[in-house]
Amino acid sequence: MALHGDVTAFERLYRRHGAMVHALARRLCGSVTADDLTQDVFVRAWQKLATFRGEAPFRAWLRTLAVRWFANQWRLPELPTTTAAEPFTHDAPPGLRLDLEAAIGRLPAGARAVFVLHDVEGMDHAEVATLLGVSVGTSKSQLHRARALLRQDLGDPES
Repeated sequence: MALHGDVTAFERLYRRHGAMVHALARRLCGSVTADDLTQDVFVRAWQKLATFRGEAPFRAWLRTLAVRWFANQWRLPELPTTTAAEPFTHDAPPGLRLDLEAAIGRLPAGARAVFVLHDVEGMDHAEVATLLGVSVGTSKSQLHRARALLRQDLGDPES
């Protein structure tokens, strides 16, 4: 069991959750640093594993650890926008995935962080606000801004 120092068990956790952490790093911080950030998060997870109490699923604990690590290391709200276009992993047509991923990368950092955490990762505004150190109102306004910018960037005629 990983909680008791079993490296093999921790490797299984890495294989199970590594793609999620990498996708989050890529979307929040850019593809150039995603590999290093993913590695950093799992080193941090190994060091902090004793603090995992099992009150929430491991995936949720790890996601929170990752977002906090990104925010602390890279001052998430002040991150520069990225231009990397890497596809989502769902079943949208490939061209649309690339367009949307690229458009997300062009969002201002604060709007991008809130959009990814709320609309992609499924967190509620209270969780987003806590992780990013902003108010719930700021989270809501940044999400509204992100959606409007995405509609404009992707050519929505109603924007």
